[in-house]
Amino acid sequence: MKSFDVYIFLVAIFVSFSFVDALGQPERWQQKVEYKMDVTMELLKDKLVGKQTLKYYNNSPDTLYKVFYHLYLNAFQPGSAMDVRSRNIPDPDRRVGSRIVKLSKSEQGIQEIQSLKMNGKSVTYKIEGTILEVTLPSPIKPRSKVTFEMEFTSQIPQQVRRTGRNNAEGIEYSMAQWYPKMCNYDYQGWHANPYIAREFYGVWGDYDVKINFPSKYIIAATGILQNKDKIGYGYSDKVITNRPNVQTWHFKAKNVHDFVWAADPDYKHIVYKTYDGKTMRFFYQPGEKTDENWSKLPAIMDEALRFIQPRYGAYPYQEYSFIQGGDGGMEYPMATLITGERTFTSLVGVSVHEWMHSWYQMVLGSNEALYHWMDEGFTSYASSEVMNWLKIKQMIPGDAEQEPHLQEVVGYSNFALSGKEEPLSTHADHFQTNTAYGVASYTKGEVFLVQLKYIIGEAAFDRTMHNYYDVWKFKHPNPNDFIRIAEKASGLELDWFKEYFVNTTHTIDYNVDDIRGKTAIIKRVGLMPMPLDVTVTLANGEKKYYYIPLDLMRGEKVGDKYFSDFKVLPDWEWVVPSYSFSVDVGDSKIEKVELDVSKRLADVDPSNNYYPRQMFEKGTDR
Repeated sequence: MKSFDVYIFLVAIFVSFSFVDALGQPERWQQKVEYKMDVTMELLKDKLVGKQTLKYYNNSPDTLYKVFYHLYLNAFQPGSAMDVRSRNIPDPDRRVGSRIVKLSKSEQGIQEIQSLKMNGKSVTYKIEGTILEVTLPSPIKPRSKVTFEMEFTSQIPQQVRRTGRNNAEGIEYSMAQWYPKMCNYDYQGWHANPYIAREFYGVWGDYDVKINFPSKYIIAATGILQNKDKIGYGYSDKVITNRPNVQTWHFKAKNVHDFVWAADPDYKHIVYKTYDGKTMRFFYQPGEKTDENWSKLPAIMDEALRFIQPRYGAYPYQEYSFIQGGDGGMEYPMATLITGERTFTSLVGVSVHEWMHSWYQMVLGSNEALYHWMDEGFTSYASSEVMNWLKIKQMIPGDAEQEPHLQEVVGYSNFALSGKEEPLSTHADHFQTNTAYGVASYTKGEVFLVQLKYIIGEAAFDRTMHNYYDVWKFKHPNPNDFIRIAEKASGLELDWFKEYFVNTTHTIDYNVDDIRGKTAIIKRVGLMPMPLDVTVTLANGEKKYYYIPLDLMRGEKVGDKYFSDFKVLPDWEWVVPSYSFSVDVGDSKIEKVELDVSKRLADVDPSNNYYPRQMFEKGTDR
């Protein structure tokens, strides 16, 4: 095996046999829901008629006098918050742009409530855009349960963003965020955010959904189909004859926080058993742009799962479906909607990314509006690792890298100098530009983990990622919950890192300022302090490695594959702008001093990470 292969193998063995020791957290209360829905599609009107029974468990210590539902489909109307936001933001999402304002009445999304009762009593409610505000006939007391009964109708919009009919690839119905959905209430209160096509946040619970649809259609969905032998279509080998005009598809899903489905008469359905006995399903429209790539996808996703589970935790459900639909890639519990007419590598990439959301949103379930980067950024980090592994296994084209995140480090560093960066702590809906949101959520969120690994070392980082999932699954963790796991895994204090990297836009910038005899002098230029890996090359060719811990850490990392066999120097106090140390040069002299030879440090100006300066190759970023 190559050295890199050996390293990956040893890490996998280590993580798979690691255990969570003294990491338990107090239970964080959270609400619970049980949905029963029976919906019928009226094709000629593109109208969905539904009944919903919702058992709502108030596990909080608070008395609730109101509840709130999301009515996502109302976003697809001229003048909606999504429409206005898209037409006024400087860099609108090209998939939305000004499309909503141009929708005719028959093309719009409309969600109406016909009746709503709590425990058999009528409630008072009003619709404010994409939010249903409900005043209760009696309060919901702490640790009690109530039942809501609702009748609703929905007009399915032309597909614009995530949901709707007739997407660009010809999928007839992409049914995402399609039903009246109870908003989440947690220790921070209600989260009834108007929908503008950003992130979402849900309550875990059980779903029992019956979908009545013309029998020529094939339906893919969250959950497990309960009546396979009555359906066929690849769910069962049974030959179905004399189908009724309308067929009922009955799905159940346990401990999920949303439910997605899609319908098309032309879907091809591939069923694949994973190495550990789970079922993967693939639904796509056959054709020249899909057949070859989709037929190769199942085996690759099985290999991806082999890599994912030992490192990031076990996938807790028995099924997962990759469904052609929507307008790009969008994650949901036990399923994803992805556009399917892609290059092979793009299809694999979007499939890996959306499935990784099963770990960092569907199971961990952070509040995406507040902590979007904990979902998108962590997913992006893991996806980069998986894609690199698939290159190592030669299952997708491209050369594997020792560190597959360097492009994101450069991208974040460059954007940090643009003056357009906003803090990670910014609410997802309130970024001033889509670009700033994208860089924060995806790129800087990924770089957050790269910097953490640089600070605490690879072994502690691997423990952190695995233990984070085990400790906080199904508990809606926040940034402090994650950083405490990292502190326990590393033995270091890390609150300073979280506060700087999440709550500010302060940048990392260090300068190797001078060499005076056998003394190296380093200055901190940027406002964010970090520990430093320093490599000193002597004139005789010998290399010496020094590690400068930050006093705020109260300790230091151990060596990893990027930087090892170093001498630990005294702490650099974060308030002191410069630092000097002596090098044991023996009979030689210092030829050059370099910071961060691994290029992982998100230093916004790497041109001054070398001394003498001519050691930096002009025209390269890192």
